Amino acid sequence: MPGQRASSPTALLAAALAVVVTGALAGCASFGAPGPSGAEALAGRLSVRVETVSGEPLQSLSAGFELFGDGERGSLSLSTPLGTLLAQARWSPQQVLLVTPQGQKPYADLPALTRELLGEELPVAALFDWLRGHPWPGAASIATHPPEEAGFLQLGWQVTLARFDEGFIVARRIEPPVVTMRARMDRP
Repeated sequence: MPGQRASSPTALLAAALAVVVTGALAGCASFGAPGPSGAEALAGRLSVRVETVSGEPLQSLSAGFELFGDGERGSLSLSTPLGTLLAQARWSPQQVLLVTPQGQKPYADLPALTRELLGEELPVAALFDWLRGHPWPGAASIATHPPEEAGFLQLGWQVTLARFDEGFIVARRIEPPVVTMRARMDRP
């Protein structure tokens, strides 16, 4: 669906995965109940914006989210401001499944889901660590220090933590197409 505004539940989930996986987050998230693998849940508001090449329209998403688990086993739910579930992705080593009000669709893996929905693969496994304010241990990272860009570079993304104490995280992929994810984490 590249080049179209994300409006269907499937497109919203794809954009959310992109955001969660690699981009800059602007929304509201909180730490909550344990997820499938016993880790704390991440929940709140999230926005993702994909700038397409050749002047095509942007894809964008803004939704509530709940993220459980890790890059190997977990789930991501997206909802409206009133709490209506738009879509849910669930994954394990055995399967990756997208569930929307229109039904279920299996995928080979998370990169396949993001590639089909966004036209590119996103590093979903890193998102869990990025939302917790630190680099993913599965790849090299470089710390950044200017106050307005405090954070790190990893996997081609600039993760900005300058307002992490307030619950804000922004991730921006440097290479085109530029993807920006923004999240605001609610703290207990």
